[in-house]
Amino acid sequence: MSSKIFTAFAIVIAFTLSSCGLIPSQANSAIEAVNVDENRVAIKGYDPVAYFTEAKPVQGQTQFTSEYNGAIYQFASIEHKALFDGEPAKYAPQFGGYCAFGVTQEKKYDVDPTAWAVVDGKLYLNLNAGAQRVWDRDRIGNIASGDSIWLDIENKSVSEL
Repeated sequence: MSSKIFTAFAIVIAFTLSSCGLIPSQANSAIEAVNVDENRVAIKGYDPVAYFTEAKPVQGQTQFTSEYNGAIYQFASIEHKALFDGEPAKYAPQFGGYCAFGVTQEKKYDVDPTAWAVVDGKLYLNLNAGAQRVWDRDRIGNIASGDSIWLDIENKSVSEL
């Protein structure tokens, strides 16, 4: 078998195994680090920039989108999209958009986009208002704990935790 045919065959086999989930692809492991829906939309379609510029959650629109770290972010305006595109790491939520309190418990929970805080220029989301209240009691301690734990769980799937 020639090396070109062997290489092509190996690529087809690897792609097939990856598609079946038998070999994790880089795209799959990267997307585990970001909380998205079945369409890869982050924050349930809320505009990440609005938390900073309007100090409130605002639903984004499908005509204003950007992709960052495998997730699709929606924006309320073209101006917000431009701000995000200029500095996506500044506006993307911490812990991949998973519940900030959940991360302190070594878990990846979904979020309610209305349970949020901007602390030291970073966006943190939580599961619900109750989790937000508990997280708020020690924001600095919870952020430090979450930062440390996130390094260990970032690329693990929800089911592994």
